[in-house]
Amino acid sequence: MTDAELMRRALFHAARAAGATTPNPMVGAIVVSRAGIIVGQGRHPRAGEPHAEIFALDEAGERARGGTLFVTLEPCCHYGRTAPCTERVIASGVARVVVAMKDPNPLVNGQGIAELRAAGLQVDVGLLEEDARRLNRAFVTVQTLGRPEVIVKAASSVDGFIAARPGDRTAITAAAANRRAQRLRAVVDAVAVGSGTLLVDDPVLTVRESARVRPLVRVVFDRRLRTPPTARLLSTLSHGPVIILTSTHTMEEEPTRVRRLREAGATVVPGGEDLARALGALLAFDVSAVLVEGGAILHRALFDAGLVDTVHLVVSSAPLGPGGIPVFGTGLAAGPDMTPYAVTELGPDRWMEFDVHGNH
Repeated sequence: MTDAELMRRALFHAARAAGATTPNPMVGAIVVSRAGIIVGQGRHPRAGEPHAEIFALDEAGERARGGTLFVTLEPCCHYGRTAPCTERVIASGVARVVVAMKDPNPLVNGQGIAELRAAGLQVDVGLLEEDARRLNRAFVTVQTLGRPEVIVKAASSVDGFIAARPGDRTAITAAAANRRAQRLRAVVDAVAVGSGTLLVDDPVLTVRESARVRPLVRVVFDRRLRTPPTARLLSTLSHGPVIILTSTHTMEEEPTRVRRLREAGATVVPGGEDLARALGALLAFDVSAVLVEGGAILHRALFDAGLVDTVHLVVSSAPLGPGGIPVFGTGLAAGPDMTPYAVTELGPDRWMEFDVHGNH
């Protein structure tokens, strides 16, 4: 197998832990013997457990000596919940390490690579780096921007509307796209909506038809604190916490609303008047990737603030006609600057994925 094929296998193993590793990154590792035989494979399963390199090297044992370690992220070189991986890599006797990308964590950020090279190992960096960065874009965003990755997801008619009219619940996508939407919820850390969407749809924002490892955080952007304590969302706390991001002014002016929401089980957090600050506050709840499902006003505000990283847009083949609510608040023709990187046909719907203004 070529180096690229081996790194793709390591990326495959890393991706198997999607939704489970936050606040840590997803990492995969492959050990190849001196004779070119795969003798060890591993992934980081969740925070607090051994890293991918350790699993792969444990499986390889003495067969790692003189061989090559392929790893999707630079081995760590500091003590955290686990010991530095660089120490174990050096002790394993591998002669070469191939790293897809440097770790953006300031505690590592090239120091692990330098430590391996100082010990006499050949270290090659950058193989399939773009794939590795895309896999861990949430972790990269947290480390470099101090906020979670923001993934906007919207369903639109072919003529660019998300609902037939204001206040109307409109079914747009078919079963296959709906199932994929649930799979997407299963691998993010949080799902968010604006207060308008909450009042119209009264969603529960749980994961259905898909397995999930960690509790799902549900977030409501609600500057005016319009969320009622009777919202269905607050009847599903066994699925994960509900966080209401509101303004500091509203919290001071409406202590009774705050008290009733907290009594209903919500966590009410100030700072929601500033979207960047509100997103940063989610890091304390181990949210590295937040899926913002609606509505158009919140989507537009996030775009205008330059806070959207990725877009998943599902377009139905059927029109809704004039008078509807435009997707992203502007419609498809006047939408934000987005670069497509994947398109999937799902029955009558088209699922499109975009990077926004080159953030990743």
